[in-house]
Amino acid sequence: MSKPASKVRVLDTWAMLAYLGGEPAAHAVRQVLRNARRKRGSVLFSIISFGESLYVIEREQGLQQAQRAVGIIDQLPLHVVPADRSLVFEAAHVKARYPISYADSFSVALAKRSHGRVVTGAPEFTAVEAEVGIDWLPDRRK
Repeated sequence: MSKPASKVRVLDTWAMLAYLGGEPAAHAVRQVLRNARRKRGSVLFSIISFGESLYVIEREQGLQQAQRAVGIIDQLPLHVVPADRSLVFEAAHVKARYPISYADSFSVALAKRSHGRVVTGAPEFTAVEAEVGIDWLPDRRK
């Protein structure tokens, strides 16, 4: 008997920035969030990815836009997951083994912990495809 597909999705920073920026991948992210709203799955977002999203927005668009993003993210049907000791240790382990950013290692660790799949378009995640499932966003850069 085959294992049922996981309905847990972990958004990474790339996916969140695409959503907030109205980029082409935003449609696919909206669909993931819509499924969560309809109780067809759950969406997780690491507090580390949340922070990374905010610093990118503030750096590129200013503090007011970053504060606006907090309000938007807080209204989304997702669970912001804190970085507890075990998640930090797992993320450190992932980072030590793969050429991905530290923030991205939290998305991988969270997906592993929750038996979920990372939703991203960041090409760096090709390095961890053997470790965790990836739902590639449609406008994935080659």
